[in-house]
Amino acid sequence: MDLKRFFRHLFMTRWRVNAAFPRRSLHAIEKAVQESHQAHIGQVRFAVEGALHSTALFKGLSARERAIDVFSQLRVWDTEYNNGVLIYLLLADRDVEIIADRGIHAKVGSSEWESICHAMEAAFRRGAYQSGVLRGIEQVTELLKKHFPVHSPPRDELPSSPVVM
Repeated sequence: MDLKRFFRHLFMTRWRVNAAFPRRSLHAIEKAVQESHQAHIGQVRFAVEGALHSTALFKGLSARERAIDVFSQLRVWDTEYNNGVLIYLLLADRDVEIIADRGIHAKVGSSEWESICHAMEAAFRRGAYQSGVLRGIEQVTELLKKHFPVHSPPRDELPSSPVVM
């Protein structure tokens, strides 16, 4: 077990999560997701989790594995065209994972998702949490517009509100 990681998670309090994502930032993220949903027929969700539980840390759960769990819990896979995308941030690790359902993943390569994640992580290292997330949503939106353009009036299949875990 990585002790540095363990202590990062141990000391990641709800206060620190709220400091990185105050109410105004969460509102701006929700607005960006709502606007994104008007530009394509895909679905975008954003979730931030402060830290993993100690049991998950002892088991060596990675941010990617946790993101897949959250993707399932939030039912991001439950869209008509299998084009849901979860942007997941594990704040204690400053690790961003993008989990895309099979409909969009078949059209967008892993390197494109990783590029978005790296850009967001770079913004987070500078303390620019809100702008990092908003830029990530913009980049995901561009991919969804390209591969899932609007055919009829778009409808929200998933909530636009960010999830703070």
